[in-house]
Amino acid sequence: MSEQSAALSGFLKNIEETQTLWALQDESGDGWVVCDSTMYEDTDVMPLWSTQEMAQAQCNGEWQEFTPSPISIDEFLEYWVEDLNEDGVTIGIDWQGEENCEELEPIEFAKTLADVEAE
Repeated sequence: MSEQSAALSGFLKNIEETQTLWALQDESGDGWVVCDSTMYEDTDVMPLWSTQEMAQAQCNGEWQEFTPSPISIDEFLEYWVEDLNEDGVTIGIDWQGEENCEELEPIEFAKTLADVEAE
């Protein structure tokens, strides 16, 4: 496996015990925050956070109508990765406001999650 960035290593450490990722979901339960990539032109990114608190901190401004919603690693690997990959959506880890965050292809991200997934 290739060398991990400090951001990705920290993300994985945070989720190892809880086995939970956090995304922002709308009130209807049907919509999720997806925004423009800061790294790739004409690409969408789905921000994911390693803690509920970090996700909650982003629920302001244009995202104030969204709430943090947990996604288990198992669920993400089974249901989300293929759809995100087919849709050409990257994963942004521990997104912090207007700052650039690390973005990963869904398949690459899934491989790192498999390393911390509980058996």
